[in-house]
Amino acid sequence: MRISQCREEDVETLDAHMPFRGATSHHGVRWARQREGRCTFLVAWSEERPVGSCEVRWEGCEAPEVRAVHPDCPEVNGLGVWPETLRSEGIGTALIKEAERLATGRGCRAIGLGVEKNNPRAHALYDRLGYRPSTPYLDCWSYEDGSGVTHRVADACVFMVKLF
Repeated sequence: MRISQCREEDVETLDAHMPFRGATSHHGVRWARQREGRCTFLVAWSEERPVGSCEVRWEGCEAPEVRAVHPDCPEVNGLGVWPETLRSEGIGTALIKEAERLATGRGCRAIGLGVEKNNPRAHALYDRLGYRPSTPYLDCWSYEDGSGVTHRVADACVFMVKLF
């Protein structure tokens, strides 16, 4: 497995192999943020197939509750491994470690990530990697399905932080 920064030509491959429930490519949105310098979009590859991704948002978490407590903390966002049968194989850990390496390389003193309160498996992983619970918040987002219907989602989360 290798991890690399997403390239424009990778977006179509990501869309084909790592589906999202919305009609709009969230990979394309992440690529656009990376092009603007607002994030680094990381992709884990097994041979020539993408098997995981995450985004390091240099501007931090968008939730106002988190920004109030951690205004200068970059966020690992949208960590995903696909297909699900590859979970617990070290792909997520490798992506997080690369995000941490990038953050320390920029002189950051901490990095954070959000985890849904009803996701004990992810919470346990982040705890093992040295992340500690900090701030509860609602992660509010939306997506448009293939029929053009917009779905709004609000996930109860906790922001976890790792200090360097």
